[in-house]
Formats: sequence, C-alpha cells, structure tokens
Amino acid sequence: MSANLKIRLRGLRKSFGEKVVLDGVDLDVAARHSMVLLGGSGSGKSVTIKCILGLIPPDDGVVEIDGRDVTRLSRRDRAELLDRTGMLFQNGALFDSLPVWENVCFKLLAQNRITRRAARDRAAEVLAQVGLAASVGDLSPSELSGGMQKRVALARAIASKPDIIFFDEPTTGLDPIMGAVIDGLIVDCVEKLGATAFSITHDMASARRIGDHAAMIHKGRIIWAGHAEALGHTGNAMVDQFANGEREGPIQMELRR
Repeated sequence: MSANLKIRLRGLRKSFGEKVVLDGVDLDVAARHSMVLLGGSGSGKSVTIKCILGLIPPDDGVVEIDGRDVTRLSRRDRAELLDRTGMLFQNGALFDSLPVWENVCFKLLAQNRITRRAARDRAAEVLAQVGLAASVGDLSPSELSGGMQKRVALARAIASKPDIIFFDEPTTGLDPIMGAVIDGLIVDCVEKLGATAFSITHDMASARRIGDHAAMIHKGRIIWAGHAEALGHTGNAMVDQFANGEREGPIQMELRR
C-alpha cells in the first residue's frame, strides 16, 4: 500500500435483508487530500461512511485507515482511531440543550481532555476560524440561522484537531451563496489542519469547490474516480449525466413496485 494512502476500501459489501446497498466498493483516498463521493439517493454514500467509521459492520471487504483494517480492530483501538476523526453531520446535529461553546467542545469535554474554562477559550478560537464572534458561544443553537448552525457544526468537527474529517451533505438546506461560504471554510479548515477530507454530496457546485478528487457510486459500486475538476466532462456517460443534471441518459429513475 502506498505510504500516501489514508483510506483504502476493497470489495466492500453490505446488504440489509435482500437489499444490496454496497456491492464491492473499491476506493482509495490519499492523505491530506479531499475526496468527494457522489451518487443519487440510496446509492450507498452514507453506508460507505458508516462502514469506514465502524458504525456499521460490512458483510465483506476491507476497510483500511493508515494501513490498519478497521473491521479487525479491538474496541479500544477503534475508539482511539475515532478520536482522530471529525464529522460534520448533514443537519448539524447540534445539542439544543447546550450553549454553542459546549457544542463546539463537546467531544473534548466528554472525554475530560479539557477543563470547562479552557473549553470556552478553545471554542472562541475555533469559532473565529469559521467566521463567528466569541459571543456566539453563549447563544443556544435555536438562536442561530441555518448558515450559522452549519458554521458551529464545522467548528465542532475541527475542535479536536482531527486528521480525518467526514462531511455529510455539507451544503444541504443552504442558499447558493451560503453554500459557497461553507465550502470555502471547509477548504480553509482542512488545509490548516493538514487533514484528509471525505465528503458525500449530490451538490455538484459544492463537489467541485471542496474536492481534489471525486468518485461516483451507482448501485453499490464505484463507477468512476478521478479529479473533481473533470466532473461534467469525464467521458463516463453516467457520471456526466449526473454531474450535468440531465434528464435523459443511462441513469433512469426506478419505479417502486
């Protein structure tokens, strides 16, 4: 395995009953690069991330992070690996009962890795990185706009200085301008940390902005992988149809029976 490879997936399979979601996924993610996984609803994007994180056990295949097979790690070793990861959830997933500063440092506080006084300072520092004033730390999530909630969620994802960050549909629910702002912050934060980023999205503008590389999953398999800037003119009819949002093409909506 290349020393520059952060995540390596080989033959990843996962079914739920008779429903095959992942059907032999092969994918490489280079260290300190940003990979964007594209695909329609139900194509297996979220399940792929959950298998990488060990939240769902795959039925078969290999999931390696830094050359270690996640599926074979002990509970303690897996916990140590997860300590090095950050996650920006699709809808923010902020805790309404906690002020913003506690949300941002929730992981550090829960693991007793920081005092509450230090957590306030750390929260202010990270909020500044995503363009928010320290005073925002005393507000509750319900007092924030959708764009501000996304920024707080991003601050939480980077607060522990992870070396791998996962982004689940980071621009969902945002207008085009705020979506571009969030994408810019994601790129800046990942670069400052020197982290590896793994994102799933169906927002093509976002994919081009945040991705160094991209891959598309269709019916549980990776059908294309390459540079994100090639999206829309890859030469793969399925990928180009998806990237350009074309109604006609090899991908047809399947009717439920």
